[in-house]
Amino acid sequence: MGIRKKTNKNPPVLSHEFVIQNHADIVSCVAMVFLLGLMFEVTSKFAVLFITVQYNVTISTNEETAVNHFHHGIKDLATIFFYMLVAIIMHAIIQEYVLDKINRKKHFSKTKHSKFNESGQLSAFYLFSFGWGASILLSENFLSNPVSLWEGYPHTLMPFQMKFYYICQLGYWLHALPELYFQKTKKEDIPRQLVYIFLYLVHIAGAYILNLNRLGLVLLVLHYFIELLFHVSRLVYFSNENRQMGFTIWAVLFVLGRLLTLSLSVLTVGFGLATAENQGFDLAAGNFNILFVRITVLAAICLTQAFMMWKFINFQLRRWREHAQAQTLKKKQVSSKKNRK
Repeated sequence: MGIRKKTNKNPPVLSHEFVIQNHADIVSCVAMVFLLGLMFEVTSKFAVLFITVQYNVTISTNEETAVNHFHHGIKDLATIFFYMLVAIIMHAIIQEYVLDKINRKKHFSKTKHSKFNESGQLSAFYLFSFGWGASILLSENFLSNPVSLWEGYPHTLMPFQMKFYYICQLGYWLHALPELYFQKTKKEDIPRQLVYIFLYLVHIAGAYILNLNRLGLVLLVLHYFIELLFHVSRLVYFSNENRQMGFTIWAVLFVLGRLLTLSLSVLTVGFGLATAENQGFDLAAGNFNILFVRITVLAAICLTQAFMMWKFINFQLRRWREHAQAQTLKKKQVSSKKNRK
């Protein structure tokens, strides 16, 4: 993320600078249009598509109680678009009222300023997503009963919290694309940003569409916890460069997280779904339990984990190289002082 400098000059209306400076207000007005649409009978049916979760299915457990579940469909695109707008607004609020105030007090360099903004935004998102996802896992007993990750596949019906969780996740990572423009991201940083945005969207949408939502939720919560630790450690490091213990803990958990991700994926897709009774491809029923799909899913997960490990190894080697250079500089400074004495 680049540095946004506020000036007293008013840029021309609808110019690039005008849109960047006022993008939160513009997006808020667009979101307000959908909310106002709920007030009128003519537009309420259209506005509901964007604001509320669609495809409700009521299941009666007995004569007195009924449980609402949801499945996915094409109308979810409208809901994802609306919550993408919400994500842009929340991004601007966190940036202006939290991160910009801290930046003014700390007086970071341009490089640290960009990384601090990135870690600040992602820390807030990962904390919220991890807490929300963990509460769903506990309420649905997925952790205490791992067999439920593949038992009864296809998992076409989801509770409200799980479906809304996926809607918000897709909305957030889609909002990251226009934020590259709004935050004036440097050209050299755009390819890196696009790669991890693309990976998030492909994996989350894949789990959502292929009805692997239970496995996807478990892997997301695990991944978000590890990423949260990294970005919090980086924020602590910016406040005091001597505090690097968080990176060491993150490095250990990162490797363990990759192993656990591969283990759960192979166990669920490679063994659980492969031995399930409901085999075959049925688009109407949401059943994608065929060999080609299972191999494709496992290949995508394995390649992503290998890519992340490769990036992790390069990151650690760069850190060790920088640490070694810093130590040699200190030794040279000490030896030069002794020679002067």
